[in-house]
Amino acid sequence: MLRTSVTGITFPNPVILASGIRDETGHSMVRMAQFGAGGVVTKSVGPVPRPGNDLPALVEVEGGMLNSMGLPNPGVDHYGEEVEVAKGAGVPIIGSVFGPDTDGFVAVAEKMASYGVDAIELNLSCPNAQGTAISFGQDPDAVKQVTSAVKAKVDIPVWVKLTPMVVNIVDIGKAAVEAGADAIVATNTLMGMTIDVWSQKPVLANTTGGLSGPALKPVALRCVWQLASSPDITVPIIGVGGITDWKDAVEFFLAGASLVSVGTAVYYEGPEVFGKINEGLQDYLDRKGCESIDQIIGKGMVE
Repeated sequence: MLRTSVTGITFPNPVILASGIRDETGHSMVRMAQFGAGGVVTKSVGPVPRPGNDLPALVEVEGGMLNSMGLPNPGVDHYGEEVEVAKGAGVPIIGSVFGPDTDGFVAVAEKMASYGVDAIELNLSCPNAQGTAISFGQDPDAVKQVTSAVKAKVDIPVWVKLTPMVVNIVDIGKAAVEAGADAIVATNTLMGMTIDVWSQKPVLANTTGGLSGPALKPVALRCVWQLASSPDITVPIIGVGGITDWKDAVEFFLAGASLVSVGTAVYYEGPEVFGKINEGLQDYLDRKGCESIDQIIGKGMVE
């Protein structure tokens, strides 16, 4: 059985839509659920409308893609209608939020919570948007400050999304847990770039962008394993980064993830990827004689 419960929220299956892919509108999130997403994370929403970075802001590279979208969004005051539509999907809705400072995170989180989302995801780790306090994700004290401030103001679970661009991701995760985080999301993208050899200039208008897709998977998997292996991380981990099929998902569960998020694979394969992954997961559990996904979580961790 694929149904599972994480941070007190019941998911029909453990494969959810990651923030930033096909989640701009309520209708697009409903469509992802109709194709099998067990939950959806909204696009990251901030305190005011944001146009994003100049184009080109997306380019395919070997093993995935680079994006420097810059968190374009309509602002939280204009996002309630999208959440209301998304709730019609019948799966949990996780509201991804960001802000320029601690007060900004709190204000957006409170507003998003008032719309009826099931949990808040703090995006402390986007690598390609200036003025959004992304450096918080690399500073344990800043992570603790933002997380504790949001926890004090909302009464729904708070998930903290970490960046892999740190010396020790366990230190960052520990800070989030100590501040009251209900779950850790690992991880966001890695900063990268590509140059056009004919124009001799960077392809992306913003020069650098976040690397996602299969190339990110080994890094994200390592992050999940490190977090799950630490006695200081006592909350569920949501694994994200390069998951394209059921085998990838199983690896993350074996490394210690309780849920997995799929993003770039939706871009390449369409929303049908959710059904394919879920079908493969169920077949794997049957072959292993397992009755639930919980029975394989952490089984790949070194004793």
